[in-house]
Amino acid sequence: MLKLDINEIIANKAKKKPVTAFAVERLLFTPSSPNTDAIPTIFAFPNEYSVGITSLGYQVVWATLAMRSDIQVSRLFTDIHEQLPRSPELLGFSVSWELDYVNILNLLESLEVPIRATDRADTHPLVFGGGPVLTANPEPFADFFDVILLGDGENLLGNFIEAYKEVRTADRKIQLKHLAQVPGVYIPSLYQVTYHDTSGPIQSIQPVSSDVPQQVEKQTYRGNTLSTSSVVTEKAAWENIYMVEVVRSCPEMCRFCLASYLTLPFRTASVEGSLIPAIERGLQVTNRLGLLGASVTQHPDFETLLDYLSQPQYDHIRLSIASVRTNTVTVQLAQTLAKRDTRSLTIAVESGSERLRQIINKKLNQDEIIQAAVNAKMGGLSGLKLYGMVGIPSEEPDDVEQTVALMRSLKQAAPGLHLTLGCSTFVPKAHTPFQWFGVNPQAEKRLVQLQKQLKPKAIDFRPESYNWSVIQALLSRGDRRLSQLLELTRHYGDSLGSYRRAFKQLRGQLPDLDFYVHTNWSTEQILPWSHLQGPLPQATLIKHFSEGR
Repeated sequence: MLKLDINEIIANKAKKKPVTAFAVERLLFTPSSPNTDAIPTIFAFPNEYSVGITSLGYQVVWATLAMRSDIQVSRLFTDIHEQLPRSPELLGFSVSWELDYVNILNLLESLEVPIRATDRADTHPLVFGGGPVLTANPEPFADFFDVILLGDGENLLGNFIEAYKEVRTADRKIQLKHLAQVPGVYIPSLYQVTYHDTSGPIQSIQPVSSDVPQQVEKQTYRGNTLSTSSVVTEKAAWENIYMVEVVRSCPEMCRFCLASYLTLPFRTASVEGSLIPAIERGLQVTNRLGLLGASVTQHPDFETLLDYLSQPQYDHIRLSIASVRTNTVTVQLAQTLAKRDTRSLTIAVESGSERLRQIINKKLNQDEIIQAAVNAKMGGLSGLKLYGMVGIPSEEPDDVEQTVALMRSLKQAAPGLHLTLGCSTFVPKAHTPFQWFGVNPQAEKRLVQLQKQLKPKAIDFRPESYNWSVIQALLSRGDRRLSQLLELTRHYGDSLGSYRRAFKQLRGQLPDLDFYVHTNWSTEQILPWSHLQGPLPQATLIKHFSEGR
């Protein structure tokens, strides 16, 4: 049952926003009319509508559910929602950012669903989750979910729904045991985790019975038709944008990169068979087009796509492209973007140090980076944003100085081009070769060092918070012992100080912050996600790890 006042509470919040948020949506699919016995389902995004509806992953899963006549789906955001079923059977969350876990817990409470899966009865909905955060390492959040979907939703979602229908009327234990047999469906409660001691590493992760798989393997969609927007709206954070996924994963395989390693293999959408028809559909409802992917310009037929978009009949569209491979920034690309209302390009260089780029497997030399800036300016762009990183394993102060030198060289080579350096701290991510490295405590000082040296040169430096990077590392490497800490942190206000206060209160019950964040882990130890198989086996990741040392 919902709280009696939940609709009133959210309606009052919605008064601050136009109540027409759903009404102004332009759908690019046709929802089905639910059958009389359709499964009442809530599909939530744990953030505001403007953020959630901009998530391509959320859009696609929602549309997939809405097009099924056996599902009656309602959307839920932190600020607004559709008419919600009184007795939902399924409650799903799409999770794109670790720190949104607070909103997940808040939404569960608002729906009177117990936060912990072990406290739920047969009358409560099955709480499932998916998305990049949960696919990478669901363990810090495992106690809050009944079901976690690992991998691409194209096949996984349908298989999950069909398996649920087979046990729809059974009790919860039977449902979970049955769902555990579906490839990619992870039931955390069916795995027991033991530790060497309360503050030490994991001793073992074992299924609770012989009929539960030893490992759950991430599911990978291998088709050449990728995702496109199912809705366009002026209320999205990216207003009226129609998004097209051009590529999935990245062939470069930088050793720290979750977007590459977790989503392997590199897949590309067919230009003639998929991308052009999709773009034509989208341009019927909007003139703003976004090409998405970790490395869009590495599509083997990207020039064909660029030529197509360069035709005069598309001069009216506003075109934006996600981060592009540096050595693919041509004058033609810059000209096409400049004519279509794009002012700048984004490239990821990570460091000005050639040595560090070799360590992380970033196949770029200095000349290619400088040429990208020159081409961007020659093509008519006014700005170039670079992504950098400090705290890369084996980084020395001189490597940071070389980043400063690179930015100065770019300014000299392309005078008048507005340069921005967005800089993050290295955070270890599951299923990557650098998952065994900890966060370098010197990274905070190096961000300050870059700020001091770049600001006088009129270079726009935008550092990400080091302290929040520490929390991100905590969650990206965490195990189930963090669930109690996360509940306490939320109780204390979900600030940086809240994490410190929660660790202090739980001292002796779990490892300290340093263990999760700063310690270099042994390749021999059992990782929190060791029972969850990513695209590459452990032996391959260890080999890539050794090559990067």
